[in-house]
Amino acid sequence: MSTRPGRAGHRAPEAVTGDDVRTAARWLADHLVRHPASAFDAQAGPVRWSCWTTAEHVVDDLLAYALQLAALPRLAYVPLVGPRGEDEIAHVDRAAGTAGLAEALLGGGELLATLAETRPAAARAFHPYGTSDAAGFAAMGVAEVLVHGHDVVLGLAGEHVPFPAGLAPRVLTRLFPDVDPGAEEDPDLLLLWATGRGELPGRPHRTRWRWDASVR
Repeated sequence: MSTRPGRAGHRAPEAVTGDDVRTAARWLADHLVRHPASAFDAQAGPVRWSCWTTAEHVVDDLLAYALQLAALPRLAYVPLVGPRGEDEIAHVDRAAGTAGLAEALLGGGELLATLAETRPAAARAFHPYGTSDAAGFAAMGVAEVLVHGHDVVLGLAGEHVPFPAGLAPRVLTRLFPDVDPGAEEDPDLLLLWATGRGELPGRPHRTRWRWDASVR
């Protein structure tokens, strides 16, 4: 695996790929199916949504990012709305249970992964945090799966479970250029801190945050 030079002589992780999206989606799907649908009414960690609504939000993000890469709009999101005019277009039938929720998640992940792999390097599409490229949308998809997946698993099981190896460092490099990882810091916990979840030594809790989706 090749690498590119990073700061202070270190080697930075490679760009986030379609396979990274698939890996993240499979990680979360595997945790979803361990719990009955009735458990998903619990609050998802620190967010105000239920675990079910949060998981639906992840599916919605994956579909929205795939649509951005498919249509390549430069000024706004593709103008799709839910059945009641809401921004969220993905709603999973509760009767399908957690198996159906996992299928929707994996399907959204595969769509985003495929678009990320097939769009040319010069392709650009709108995101409110910066016009982005295929690797950027892949990184945002992985970030949504990992961070909100953490919220869901925390609500269901009461604990953080490790992210797939290597994903958090690549997401941090692509989306959080202002965060300089410490040599001894856990990248999973650093990604959670960067998205307003918890504190780390020497890093005060973030009450406001946003990533940088722009191409650098």
